[in-house]
Amino acid sequence: MAIVQLRNQTKGRAYYDKRRAGGMPSMMAMRALKRRLSNVVFACMLADQKRREAGPGGHSGTPADSSAAGPDPGHRPFGQATSRARRPSA
Repeated sequence: MAIVQLRNQTKGRAYYDKRRAGGMPSMMAMRALKRRLSNVVFACMLADQKRREAGPGGHSGTPADSSAAGPDPGHRPFGQATSRARRPSA
């Protein structure tokens, strides 16, 4: 991932160039870029986990059985799940 960042004009390339201009050897600047990239990926993973733990609707504390379809599993807003035709109830 760090090598690809260096091939193109990206934020990673700018970070690497700034480190090199500051007097860092190329391998040390590469190590710093790898560390920065791993920190960015880790922060994204943490944000995803927090979003997943928030539950449905994106609000923390929402019960797991709440949904847009309602708590009644017998109610299917999009029709029957089987191929049998539904008979009208008398």
